[in-house]
Amino acid sequence: MNYKIKKASLEDLDEAAALFDLYRVFYRQESDVEKGKAFLKERFLNSESDIFLAVVNGKAVGFVQLYKLFHYTKLQKQWLLSDLYVHPDYRGQGLSVALIDRSKQWCAETDACGLMLETEKTNDIGNKLYPRCGFEYDGLHNYYHWWH
Repeated sequence: MNYKIKKASLEDLDEAAALFDLYRVFYRQESDVEKGKAFLKERFLNSESDIFLAVVNGKAVGFVQLYKLFHYTKLQKQWLLSDLYVHPDYRGQGLSVALIDRSKQWCAETDACGLMLETEKTNDIGNKLYPRCGFEYDGLHNYYHWWH
């Protein structure tokens, strides 16, 4: 399959928002393209995340969104691989791996020490994909959330 991975810009907002909505629905959220679009637009305008798109025949069919973090032991920038999604019609063709590889390249380009991510224990596809892509499972830490 012929594809390219490109860094998204505000010009790609509509396509990114459509994929972002499908991603959120995958995680059992109500569809709301406009609210997701506003969320992504704010990330673009405030340079709060970086998004890469997988493009096939001129159409965005997958994305990865990265947020900047800082690692306390390595004393370096690190990227949170927050969101990764490929449209179901294009899965199984290496696009997720290509998006992850581009994220790794982004680490090198931005002098970051690496990527971290979390996914649900029930995400069978992701839990097989990430170790294949060189991610190590961290069973030593507990993750907690506090919501306001």
